[in-house]
Amino acid sequence: MLETGTKAPDFTLPDQNGNPVSLSDFAGKRVVVYFYPRDNTPGCTRQACAFAQNYEGFRAKDVVVIGISKDSVASHLKFAQKYELPFILLSDPELQAIQAYGVWQEKKLYGKVSMGVVRTTFLIDAQGNIEKVMPKVKPDTNAADILAALEGEA
Repeated sequence: MLETGTKAPDFTLPDQNGNPVSLSDFAGKRVVVYFYPRDNTPGCTRQACAFAQNYEGFRAKDVVVIGISKDSVASHLKFAQKYELPFILLSDPELQAIQAYGVWQEKKLYGKVSMGVVRTTFLIDAQGNIEKVMPKVKPDTNAADILAALEGEA
């Protein structure tokens, strides 16, 4: 997994509308990139809704929010519409960004081992460097935790 202080790998992935979005599109802005396992699962839905509820706080600080999973563009569109998500969701079925950020890892569930996305959030500064890494975040408090970290800097 990437560490604080390292350059954030650039990526170009389709958003929920099929439009290509690159991290470099937001040069000069801070960006929250959160990786999550799957659309419409309980934890991922709570996490996305928490970001939606806190979205005005991010906008007020001119911080871009991007969620990434390996779900399809169509799945992201339905997910965004169903929960009125105001931020960007990117589709990464080839695991381009997921692997570049080191969040594709071995997971254990009920004794079964499989590979999957470990729920992780990165705060990237205006110069494109990783400012904060939050591994294995809690879905319900992730957005508020990041906002609190941003508040602490003011």
